[in-house]
Amino acid sequence: MGKASIQEQATDLAERVAHREGCEVVQCEYGNHSGSWRLRVFIDKEGGVTLEDCSAVSQQLSVLLDVEDFIPHSYHLEVSSPGIFRTLEGERELERGIGERVKVKTFAPQRGRRRFSGILDGFDDESLTVREPDGEIFEIPMERIASIRLDPEV
Repeated sequence: MGKASIQEQATDLAERVAHREGCEVVQCEYGNHSGSWRLRVFIDKEGGVTLEDCSAVSQQLSVLLDVEDFIPHSYHLEVSSPGIFRTLEGERELERGIGERVKVKTFAPQRGRRRFSGILDGFDDESLTVREPDGEIFEIPMERIASIRLDPEV
């Protein structure tokens, strides 16, 4: 079974468990990090997740993963909040990010730059709009975006 298939199955299980606990899966990553396999599940809910939420999802998911037994080697399961500087992936996360401060990195220069910081004004299937503090607006093609992260003022 390939890495993508394992990640997909783990995401399905994690979503079921998280939903029962009143949470949602923001991201699920499976891979080898520094010589050890890890399944990382990032959960969130309105008002933020607690340590108890992470613990409940971790315990239930661990049992289901043991029962299903589709991961062919030992691994570490990590369940946590995506954090305040979280990556915005997918339409749902981008919708939540509208009106928030973000940092955007691109694969290729856009108007001579690869890094943008400002308020996420909106997006569609083809582009993302960021309004910088000086009022300048950048429309960035989605295919050029390497990453989008929240950038709250701390």
